[in-house]
Amino acid sequence: MNICLFGAASDDIAKEYKDAAFELGTLIAAGGHTLIFGGGNTGVMGATARGAKSKSGIVIGVAPYFFNRDGVLYDDCDELIITETMHERKSLLIDRSDAFVVLPGGIGTYDEFFEVIVLRQLGRHSKPVAVLNTKGYYTLMHSLLEKTIDEGFMTPECRSIYSFFDTPAPIIEFFERELGKK
Repeated sequence: MNICLFGAASDDIAKEYKDAAFELGTLIAAGGHTLIFGGGNTGVMGATARGAKSKSGIVIGVAPYFFNRDGVLYDDCDELIITETMHERKSLLIDRSDAFVVLPGGIGTYDEFFEVIVLRQLGRHSKPVAVLNTKGYYTLMHSLLEKTIDEGFMTPECRSIYSFFDTPAPIIEFFERELGKK
């Protein structure tokens, strides 16, 4: 299974975020799955890739050409796909993935999360979407989504298009269950 990671490239974050990301990477690789991500060397992106590699996992990076500078891209990718634009990058990440996991991040991560849940809501894919709520980072986002449902802007059925997790461990099991793979 190709598991797509969306998350921060920033290194100016608490160690707990990177630790959870590293653990997730080890779990992806230990399950025999492939990590596909935005190619970043730092933040939760880099930590997840290093975690996967620590267990001899396969790591695929997808990044626009203007990120191809010293220190920006993770240099131990098994495959690195260089795109022209951020839009092309996001499209490739979505198309090549079987499941999505959203780690703490900024506005780019929010964009990626909302795009995959909109596409799922519209029936453009049926891939599972997990949100890793490390240190309660996404608790307010979860509350916002609940308010959106409560106020009638989304149907209650939309709750089934994403799932929130406080720790990395159950995410791989969730993906395998959702996709019928053990």
